[in-house]
Amino acid sequence: MSGLLEDLLVVVRGGGDLATGVVWRLKRAGVPVIVCELERPLTVRRTVAFSVAVLEQSVEVEGVRAVLANLEDAPALARTDLVPVVVSPRLPAFGADVVVDARLAKRPLDTAIDDGPFVVALGPGFVVGVHCHAVVETMRGPRLGRVLWAGAAAPNTAVPGVVAGRGEERVLRAPAHGPVRWQARIGEVVPAGALLGAVGPLEVRAPFRGLVRGLIADGTVVSPGLKIGYVDPRLDTDWLEISDKALSVGGGVLEAILTWRHDRVSSGERAA
Repeated sequence: MSGLLEDLLVVVRGGGDLATGVVWRLKRAGVPVIVCELERPLTVRRTVAFSVAVLEQSVEVEGVRAVLANLEDAPALARTDLVPVVVSPRLPAFGADVVVDARLAKRPLDTAIDDGPFVVALGPGFVVGVHCHAVVETMRGPRLGRVLWAGAAAPNTAVPGVVAGRGEERVLRAPAHGPVRWQARIGEVVPAGALLGAVGPLEVRAPFRGLVRGLIADGTVVSPGLKIGYVDPRLDTDWLEISDKALSVGGGVLEAILTWRHDRVSSGERAA
């Protein structure tokens, strides 16, 4: 059995900013990756998300390009410099070696431990040995990015981490059901109370002076309470860079795959 990562095929379910950190780490390490997304992605940090390829055909994040692809072409494209993104709410039958649930639903959806030879899940709601083979911690703190081979990640607190003294107020949530229409742009610094846009007839305003770090795609139909944007109190933050959190989680996924691969190769050598 070869130990080369180029021999693997990894399917990552989800193409949001955290999932993109995972895909970027894997692709930089030479791992072929396919991303599965929804027909209308709900990504907020769109400047650093491969899910944008669904709506714009292609997107480049820090030197790695993702392209919208059909199911038939995706496996071959994954073995090039590109990251194919397919529209598939269900797990396609690619025969993947590794499946990563990076949708961050905070609860088990349809991921099962027999979805592939090795299944990794991100964040709360998954139990090792029940839903997957390994879980990667996504909560900020000393355990962020740690690979768990037993048990589960820290439970969902439903409270965003504090950044520069701002917590829940950093998150823009839909005030009503309806389509989102933005006046603001990602990367723009706005004053407190600035009109950012609207959901249906209801306005969405900046909670404090900050940098608009993310906005859900204009025209997306949302439900009340859904995350639709982020305002960052750090005016000098780079909104075009993958976050430290996403890179840490991506490193955890890469570690999990390397550990699993090493164990398989070692077992094969002993059997031989």
